Amino acid sequence: MARSGSVSLIGRDPELGRLVGWLRDLRTGRGHAILVEGEPGIGKSILVKTACAETTFPVFWGCGDELGQDIPLVPLLDGLRVHSVNEPRVNEPRPTESSAGTDARRDTIARLMRGEVQIAPGMDVSTAVAEHLLALLEELCAAGPVVLVVDDLQWADRHTIALCGRLARLVRQLPLLFIGITRPVPRQADLVALRRSMPSRMRLTRLGDADVLKLVTVLAGGTPSDRLLRLSTGAAGNPLYVTELVGSLARGGRLFVTESGMVETTTGRTPRSLSAAIAERLGFLPEPVLDVLRTAALLGADFSVQDLAIVSGQATATLIPSIEEARAAGILTESADGMAFRHPLIRMALYEQLPVSVRAAWHAEAGRALAAAGASVDRVARQLLPAGDAGAEWMAQWLVDAAPTLVGHAPKVAVELLRRALATGPHDELSWRLADALYQTGEPAEAELVASRALLGAPPPDLFVELHRIMAQCRSLAGKSVEALPALKDALDTPGLTTAHRARLLVLTARTHRALGQVDDAEALATAALEQTDDRFATGWALHVLTLVAMMRGAMVEALPLFERALAVSAGDPELTDLRLLLRINQAVTFGDLDRYAEAVAAVGQVRQEAERTGSLVRLSQAQSAMGQLLLDTGGWDGALAEVDVLPNEVKDPSVVCCDRGVAAVISFHRGDPETARTNLDAAAPYESQMGQRVVWALSLARSLDAEYTGDPRAAFAELVTGLDDKADIEDLLPDAVRLAVQVGDLTMASSITARVESNVDSGPRRRAAALYCRGLLDQNPAQLLEAAAQYSTAGRPLPRAKALEAAAIAFVAVGDRTSARAAFTLAGNVYEDLAATWDIARLAAIQRSAGIRRGPRVAHRKASHGWESLTPTESTIAALVVSGMTNRQIAARLFLSPRTVGTHVSHILTKLGVGSRTDIAREAASRASG
Repeated sequence: MARSGSVSLIGRDPELGRLVGWLRDLRTGRGHAILVEGEPGIGKSILVKTACAETTFPVFWGCGDELGQDIPLVPLLDGLRVHSVNEPRVNEPRPTESSAGTDARRDTIARLMRGEVQIAPGMDVSTAVAEHLLALLEELCAAGPVVLVVDDLQWADRHTIALCGRLARLVRQLPLLFIGITRPVPRQADLVALRRSMPSRMRLTRLGDADVLKLVTVLAGGTPSDRLLRLSTGAAGNPLYVTELVGSLARGGRLFVTESGMVETTTGRTPRSLSAAIAERLGFLPEPVLDVLRTAALLGADFSVQDLAIVSGQATATLIPSIEEARAAGILTESADGMAFRHPLIRMALYEQLPVSVRAAWHAEAGRALAAAGASVDRVARQLLPAGDAGAEWMAQWLVDAAPTLVGHAPKVAVELLRRALATGPHDELSWRLADALYQTGEPAEAELVASRALLGAPPPDLFVELHRIMAQCRSLAGKSVEALPALKDALDTPGLTTAHRARLLVLTARTHRALGQVDDAEALATAALEQTDDRFATGWALHVLTLVAMMRGAMVEALPLFERALAVSAGDPELTDLRLLLRINQAVTFGDLDRYAEAVAAVGQVRQEAERTGSLVRLSQAQSAMGQLLLDTGGWDGALAEVDVLPNEVKDPSVVCCDRGVAAVISFHRGDPETARTNLDAAAPYESQMGQRVVWALSLARSLDAEYTGDPRAAFAELVTGLDDKADIEDLLPDAVRLAVQVGDLTMASSITARVESNVDSGPRRRAAALYCRGLLDQNPAQLLEAAAQYSTAGRPLPRAKALEAAAIAFVAVGDRTSARAAFTLAGNVYEDLAATWDIARLAAIQRSAGIRRGPRVAHRKASHGWESLTPTESTIAALVVSGMTNRQIAARLFLSPRTVGTHVSHILTKLGVGSRTDIAREAASRASG
């Protein structure tokens, strides 16, 4: 019987041509995303492999596994050659495309999987890993075109499917051909959504009669008889079924050539289904070979011979004859990991031959054998998950060492295995790990319960402190910080604690008081911690508390030396990496508050660089958010919109999501786009519900603008002043609150807020400007309002400057000074024009018309929404650098931006120019230049 890869492609010329065409486009830099669908055995994988076989581009191939769906992102981690031990697997050579950048990225991912990088509470580590996998792929594409294939997507976890969806959108700006391969069922919701979002879909249908005839002719080695064709028709045009059916007849000696030269078959029983045909193929193998294959089936669709030797307990040399016989029988084939089942259905047929209880026991033994051989934690966990309670006592001991890595990479899997292990008996360290894993997976109530129970067992001091930390964090997350204080007080009275342990508990207590707004108590406790120990962890976090106390008191200048002390303490200590990033973010905020924008931007840049290096997405998102706020304040609105959209909401702390969506909404309202603004407000709603009573200034301001937009200034005023003392960063809300109070006639409230603003005036121009603006509004004093505008200009705040000029113009109209009013109107209009604040421009024009004042000379503003003229200055610069051939990372280095920010700008450029790839940008630029 013929056996050739080309056999499986009979009838697939059109589909193969499409794939080859997309590979040809890839050579010119045009990416594409395609989903190949079809029933099992229809020829999906061999079609894609054949198309990719002749390409010179790197081809990365990952595969979903029905038995490994609980380990997140395995198809992409395996496909992109990232392993938790940061080493290539047996028989896998070092990828030749590796560079220092991609190796560093793989190392970051591996450290995330080992739990060595800080992430946000309640955020899946898998989400962080997904972000870095995306960055790794961008770095690979920077070196040249790349093909990424994810096979058996129907078995992929939700993180893999979500990332595939993002890749499908990213191909517009990367030389990437992404190919997903899936069966029609199972039809989970996220895969259905992916199907809808893919730019192209290719569905392989069953072969027609003519193609079945060709296939049987090749397989049988001659023209089939009518009887053989009728039997083949029972395979319903499925190429694998047809192949297995004819193979079954050949192996049974039931095919013969007639005198007329046709291939005929004798009578007898034939397989009634594809599964039966596969089982029949397996039935021809000797039992020792089947035993080896059943053991291999435990390891997955792909496996290394070394792992098979470990799990089977046989020497590699002993296994080779069985492996070779299985290859000859068409059961196994070579793969990147060593060996693979020729088709997943063959593997499942072998796997399901074992009774469930036997499979569980074998999985437990396989996990134990792999662990003893030093296999990576995720490979051991893949065996333990389907093992049920088998081997739970041994697993408890293994988890003592493995839990940190498992919690880091797959906390939900860690929760499952830790629960099984703890069911065999109490264990202080495993209880701590379970509480930590529950906290990280967003289950603070259960994490608190586990931690509190563990504390009843008098754990050793290190665990004692850690368990109290988890309990305090859980209560804080639930808005119950006040309930943490009695437990922390009792903990401080526990005998046998060292000064370092006491200092850490003092800092934890200080942080709790600070969260409750009790700044005096927080300051006293943090100071006491500093006096008790030279423990770097306690010292660094105590200084952090003191910086926050200074900021909450408005003593920004006094906070600066505290930042420097804390940064010096945390320098070079991996345990304090997260603290160091947090300090830099708060330092940037402080610089911005002091109108020292260059230093603020530099501090944010340091955070972004280190957060990218260490893989800390929670701090990276905070840094991006801080930059977005700085750019909102200083008038760089296009940059602000790019910064707040760099990372998806899923990887951000809820407060950061609310701030980012608020910033985007504020800009959209001012630019006359209420639909986009309200979309951002809606996006913030589910995250705001997680924040308890805390209110974010940007979101509150956006809601106030929403009410103003609908012509309801009273509702806008109420939004700003309701619960004013509970709002973070309320200073930025007070001038607008006074403006609206005057507008609705509540002069009592206007006077009260003005007095509050005036009490906080220091040497900085922004606070002086705010005080002058509020007093000028209250007294309708145009001179004060003009001075406020001048001070806002000095502070680098264009929007409040324009508002002050607008208010001054209105005040001049009231006193009959039309010349001064016209000049102030003109200056305000120019600033609004620079910001593209179309809503404000329209409002200003209406006020001028009602006052009967003709508009003065004004600058032209950008009206185009598409084409080159619609690009912002930053986008124009980036487009020019794209045309010059620079990658996103090279552009980022040139412009001192984040590569992710550059990527967001490039996406905007593609949309505005109406093109599909970076090469199209260059083509459009050349066409434009030539006239």
